[in-house]
This record gives sequence, C-alpha cells and structure tokens, in this order.
Amino acid sequence: MPAHLSPSEVSVSYRMSRRTFLGSAAAVAVAAGPFAAVARAAARTPKVLVIGLDGCLLSRVEDADAPHLDALAAAGLTAPSSIYANPLAPTLSGPGWSTIITGVWPDKHNVKDNTFSGNRFTQYPDFLTRVETAKPGLSTYAVSSWAPITDTVFSAKVDTRVSTPSAEYDTGTTARAVAVLRDGDPDAVFVQLDNIDHAGHGYGAASQQYLDAIHGADAQVGQLVAAVQARATYPGEDWLVMVTADHGHTDAGGHGGSTLQERQTFLIATGPTLAAGSVRHDVKMPDVAASALAHLGVAIDPAWDLDGRPVQQPTADAFDSLRGRLLPRADETGISASILGFTHTPPTGWSVDNSAMGTGGVTEWRGWSFTTDEFWTQAQRDQNRECNIRARNVFAVADGDEWNDKSLTGTFDSTLVSPAYPVTGGRTATLAYTTFYRQESPQRGEVLVSYDGAAPVSVRTYTADVPSRTETVTLQIPAGATTASFRFRYTGGNNWYWVIDGVTLTQS
Repeated sequence: MPAHLSPSEVSVSYRMSRRTFLGSAAAVAVAAGPFAAVARAAARTPKVLVIGLDGCLLSRVEDADAPHLDALAAAGLTAPSSIYANPLAPTLSGPGWSTIITGVWPDKHNVKDNTFSGNRFTQYPDFLTRVETAKPGLSTYAVSSWAPITDTVFSAKVDTRVSTPSAEYDTGTTARAVAVLRDGDPDAVFVQLDNIDHAGHGYGAASQQYLDAIHGADAQVGQLVAAVQARATYPGEDWLVMVTADHGHTDAGGHGGSTLQERQTFLIATGPTLAAGSVRHDVKMPDVAASALAHLGVAIDPAWDLDGRPVQQPTADAFDSLRGRLLPRADETGISASILGFTHTPPTGWSVDNSAMGTGGVTEWRGWSFTTDEFWTQAQRDQNRECNIRARNVFAVADGDEWNDKSLTGTFDSTLVSPAYPVTGGRTATLAYTTFYRQESPQRGEVLVSYDGAAPVSVRTYTADVPSRTETVTLQIPAGATTASFRFRYTGGNNWYWVIDGVTLTQS
C-alpha cells in the first residue's frame, strides 16, 4: 500500500483502476502514450462535459455499485478534496456550486447560503459566460435539477439554461442532456443531478438508500457518457469529462457544518492528458471552471482573479513531495488513527530551526510541521482552520494553539528556512507564497531574507489576522548577490497559527 494514501483512497484507486472506460477513445489514447494522445487531441475539436452530483461522497462511491464512475476514474484522474466551513461559508449547495462554476472561493463570489443574496456574479461570472464572452461562436448548455443553478448562478449569456421541472427531477435532467449531447453540437455542457443529496437528507450517508441513489446517478452518468460516444462526430472531438460534488453528508444525514464528511468533495476527470488511474491531492473545487476554460482554449486572464488552476497543468511544490512521508497521529486524540497527516522532516533543501523552541507540548505541532487539511482541521474544528482554502496538498504550519495542549516548557519559536535560490544582483525579484495567519498577542510572524548567507533582514511581519491568500514581496537584490534564502519565523505562546505553502521566487 503506498504510504501517501489512506486505506480508503487506496481501495478506491486500485478498485477503479481495474475497470476499463467503456472502450472509449480516452482509454485508447492513454494506452498509446501521452505524446500520441496530445498529438491526436491537437487535431480534434475540444469539448467539455461537467457533471455535478449533489451531496455525493467519494468514499461511498467506493461502496456503491457504480461501474460508470469506476470506469471514468480508471481512465483518468481521481482527486479527493475538501472545502471550507463557517465563517467563510457553510457547507451548503449555494456556496458549493457557486465555487465550482465560477472558479473562485466564497470570499470572492460572496455566496454564503442558498439565497445567493449579495453574490458577485457580475465580477466573477460562471465559466460558461466566460466562454461566451471569449468565444461567442461556441455553444453552451446548462441543465440542473436544482433550479437556482441555472436560474441564478449561470447568466443569461449562456446559450441555453434549463431548470428541470420537479416532477421530472434527475430523469428529466438526464434525458435533456442526453438529447443535446447525442443530437446537438454543444461545446460546453454542465449537468447537475440532485437525488444523491435528496437521499442523504432523507436517510443519511451511511444508509443503503444513499448507496442506491449513487447507483442510480451512476447509471445516468453512463447515459451521458454513452451519448457523447454515440455522436457521429465523436472521433474528431476531444472531450474533457469532469464529475464533481458541491459538498458531502454526515452519516446521519445533512450538511452545512464543519465535519470532514460535510466538507468532502472530489473530482473525477478524463481527458487525453490525464494519466489513467491516477490519484492527486492538489486539486480544489475552483479548478473545475479553470480546467474547462483551458481545455476550450480560453486564455485565463490574471485580471479575472480566479482561484482555480487547470488540472491539465499541475504545479510542482516542494512540500507536496512529503505526502509519502506523512505519519499517523502521535499525541492528538481527535484525529482518526488511519489518517496519515504530519511530519517534521522538511523537503530537500528546506530546514526547520528549532534551536529557540520550547520543549514538550503536542508532538505533532512542536515547531513548524508539514501537514494536510484532512489532518490539521481535525486537530480542533471551528477555529477557522477550515478556512485555509488556498493551501493545497501538503503545507507548512506553525500552530502554537495546538502545541500548548500538552505540558511544556518555554515558548513557541520556530523558523522555517528555504533553500538558497539563485538570483542576479542589482535586479528586482518577487517572493510569492500562500499564507493564512490568525493572530493573538504576543504572537508574531516574520519573513526574512538572507543574501549569500549574510545576516537575515526582515521583509514582512504579521501581527494581525490575514485570510487565506497569495502574498507577494518585491525585493531589490543587492549588487553582487548570487543567492537568496528565506526564513519564516513564528513566535508566541498559547495563541493561534500560521500557514505557508507554494513558496516561489521569480526574477525580472
């Protein structure tokens, strides 16, 4: 069993990889090799199908009879993921679908509940509207069983928006989408199916009824995929198919809270550039919109301020290389023993200076630690850790609050030290990193830079709350300098925490 996967993830990955993708061209392309697949894709017409399964848990897909979802995963990518909780937004459908469809988190689209009041869809429109704006000649289509998606989230600029009458529910939604996919000529299609969420509310995610609802939705997914493959023009088309969910469900039923089950989502995606049977942990909900746009050849303008990034273009990150080294809990009791989620061993080139660090305390958080959302948020729920939305996969955290939950001496004083990046003296450079900082005095965060091993100089300090965001620091490299190394020093007592991820240095 690979050390970086939980038992349930391994089971899903291995079980799904044994299936085939209905004899699809996607599987043939993968088997022929990535370069052959890319070459064929370049000559074909790009098209996108996004299928949303409301309230669906990936872990329960594993338990259900879901051959079509299994086949899609075997032919492409499976990415378990997680979302936010209050105070950013509750785990409800309004914020969830808005995040998936716009490509930004709730702090930007501003949907906090199912009323959609105060939304910023004019500033952050849905991805089909962006397609229509950039390439008005393309055909866009959206159909949903939950009417607010097509009535409110997707704009009138979309060629066709259909809210299925409640009497027809998912059967009608599927039939309409099948007809368009099979007989029409759409370029981008969004379909939302609602019955899994309905079963979750009525019977709970631990119920047989929930599994039955997944089985029913799986059959409808199969109809949609079959409709794509039945197209007369299918051999000349390059389809990116993505299946996702807006939130999870508790075993007893319901969502809106901060439990890990309620915060669960996923992406299953097939396309010629996505490796068959692959599992990734760096994918987030806003990536669906960004991936659709990239596949259709719509250039993503930085001015759009999207949070998503195309799954076809993964970004390497040093901290993510630690996933295979993560350990189970040591002193923490609220985290499942099956979750592998922390290490103090830094990636190659990085180090942690704990020479001024106190002794004792909770082992997991003694100095800078490398962890995951699944692990860290379970250390203590409802203290805003769930709002660390822009860190991906493995990230670094200094958590004085959790460290203090066991007998200790001294204070928290730990410094995360980067490798020495090559620089050219006399020019400017930009340090960028994802951060999330929650403040309580006397806590302090400080970023320092050292050129060619000289004494570090402070370039930024943190003494007030900073929401999850990407920070940039412009540096003037001294004449003659050849390297720059960065230090992230966190000091405090029984206070809060600081997250660092995605550290890069670019030079103009």
